[in-house]
Amino acid sequence: MKEIVAADIGGTHARFAIAKIDNGRVVELGPDVTLKCADYASLGLAWEAFGREIGQPIPNEAGLAVACPIKGDSLKMTNNPWVIQPSQLKERLKLDDFVLVNDFGAVGHAVAQMGPEYMQHLCGPEVALPEQGTTTILGPGTGLGVAAVMRRGNHYHVMETEGGHVDFSPLDAVEDRILRVLRDRFRRVSVERIVSGPGLTNLYEVIAELQDLPVTLRNNRALWTTALEGTDTLASAALERFCLSLGAVAGDLALAQGANSVVIGGGLGLRLANILPRSGFSERFVAKGRFESMMNAMPVKIITYPQPGLYGAAAAYASKEAGLSS
Repeated sequence: MKEIVAADIGGTHARFAIAKIDNGRVVELGPDVTLKCADYASLGLAWEAFGREIGQPIPNEAGLAVACPIKGDSLKMTNNPWVIQPSQLKERLKLDDFVLVNDFGAVGHAVAQMGPEYMQHLCGPEVALPEQGTTTILGPGTGLGVAAVMRRGNHYHVMETEGGHVDFSPLDAVEDRILRVLRDRFRRVSVERIVSGPGLTNLYEVIAELQDLPVTLRNNRALWTTALEGTDTLASAALERFCLSLGAVAGDLALAQGANSVVIGGGLGLRLANILPRSGFSERFVAKGRFESMMNAMPVKIITYPQPGLYGAAAAYASKEAGLSS
């Protein structure tokens, strides 16, 4: 058993923890240290602050998840001024070895290794995720993260994608009208214009316009709080439309990826854990014409682990070190 650093670097926060790994698996994830990225000029300075916070030497191996595509040797993060250069990480962070993955790729590694106790049933058969085959993973947040885990034998492969940027496809007359309005705003309307944190604001404003009602909630955070509380009819209508679209998109992605199971992740997925089962999510998920029976047989879960990105960063390192993933 060895200790490594797990890090989940987002646009607003950088989260760190010490993880214990053994035989390609995460055995334990210690308490997380959360730092505001805006308080530090670089990842290296935040890394040193993490070391001071835990009051012990930082391990020299790490699993790192970052909120941007892993391409090239100069990674520029959204909403974060840090520039991460993979070729210099060993020197700057004093590491002997590390694994670098996209933040939603890390969620894929978490799904591949987590036990069923961290998966809440949403719809479909109430069984554990299949041990073989493909699991589609999506998570609404600032955008819409999409990945897939493909299990073959004792190995698995995480596929990071930009599936949140596929075109939004309306499925009823209301969504036809929503698409027309949003097309005037954005020209091209991707699914994350609907199924994301900011997407709820888009839905709320468009539905208000269609119904000739005033827009009274202009802050996205306040809108989400009100919608989840169910204290405003217009906000509730936007949230119900959000859940319908999330179900449709989840089903489309599962079909496109040849999946036999689906997992909803992300902070918003967890906040919706008690609402999605009572919404139109399931109806839209299975409404795939000739494939409806196949969709009905597919288990759909919600991740309930509080820090899947940190867990997944550690899992990415552990599995690749042991040769269990690619």
